[in-house]
Amino acid sequence: MLPVDDALAQILAAMAPLPTEWLPLDRAHGRILAQDLTAPRDQPPQAISAMDGYAVRAADLAAGEARLRLIGTAPAGGRFAGTVGPGETVRIFTGGPLPDGADAVALQENASPEADGVRLLGRIEPGTFVRRQGLDIAAGALGLAGGTRLGARALGLAAALDQAWLPVRRQPRVGVLATGDELVRPGGAFDRDQIASSNSVALSAMVQLWGGQPVDLGILPDQVAATAALVPELRALDLVVTTGGASVGERDLVRQVLGEHGLELAFWQLAMRPGKPVLFGRLNGVPLLGLPGNPVSACVCAILFLRPAMLALQGADPSPPLVPAVLGRALGANDRREEYLRASASWQADGRLEVVPAERQDSAMLATLARADCLIKRPALAPAMPVGSQVQVIPLAGLGLHV
Repeated sequence: MLPVDDALAQILAAMAPLPTEWLPLDRAHGRILAQDLTAPRDQPPQAISAMDGYAVRAADLAAGEARLRLIGTAPAGGRFAGTVGPGETVRIFTGGPLPDGADAVALQENASPEADGVRLLGRIEPGTFVRRQGLDIAAGALGLAGGTRLGARALGLAAALDQAWLPVRRQPRVGVLATGDELVRPGGAFDRDQIASSNSVALSAMVQLWGGQPVDLGILPDQVAATAALVPELRALDLVVTTGGASVGERDLVRQVLGEHGLELAFWQLAMRPGKPVLFGRLNGVPLLGLPGNPVSACVCAILFLRPAMLALQGADPSPPLVPAVLGRALGANDRREEYLRASASWQADGRLEVVPAERQDSAMLATLARADCLIKRPALAPAMPVGSQVQVIPLAGLGLHV
């Protein structure tokens, strides 16, 4: 059986970033930036005031008090045209350009207006309450790196960089296919031997969450002809993800039938729990990821393999977020398969993150995954671990998978 890291490396090697498209700023939320954005000019473009007050020469306040002649005003967006000379000041407001000759701003709280001027109290150093030119970002400097997901903060920065249109990766079109005669769409009529299909719903939501366009391919019955007939529909997709049908049973037809219709298999079966029967290959050039049918296995494998594949297609960092934690319940020794355990998490008074694995980890128990906060990652052949042992976890909230 193939180790998880080796399987992931093969999947990522098959994912070339998709082409670039340009979107207006107000339609780019959640998309992946396709190239670096640099600052076209200094921000701020000139020295400006950080407070409401008076633009002054710091030397005029060296004695701790001065009466200065008021010669003008500098509001935001409105430069004072003259020059501040000795004994002079300009009323300035937050964001107002610092006048020539001035090198600091005295707070209005320390000012007492007089007939034709103002009395200021307190010594002041050059640069006080002044935002220098280029303080935020200098012209030509990197503003946003390619591969950045464009959330609200990134879009705000893009706007500040005067970018009305943004280059983003095209969203991957991901086909989602469930297999098995036992499955019925939620809300449909089914008998006592059938169950509602949950994998397609969860996987489609994940595809959308991670920046793709899910394409519902329905539920494939356990029939050779139906499996073969599906092949032409997959050519227009960027990635296909299936659930079920990839194991060794007589009715597990995905690997068998698709292999007869162009599937070039890269690997099948991984040394992991849950999720041993995972396959990956190319079907007539289209990457195909076959996940297990058990719902927890399908979701965990989607986190480990589908998410990185989709991010790689969009030119983004596919690494999962891993954070340290301590065990709140002891674990026995692990076997030769890497393990991913559903767990609850809470911050302790000492600042440590404590995780408590669910008592039952059956791969059909979707309710435990829906209530979990994280997955505990355990290496193969890990020894028994008492309470307080250090572990690595994948926070589900960090993947956007909030409860």
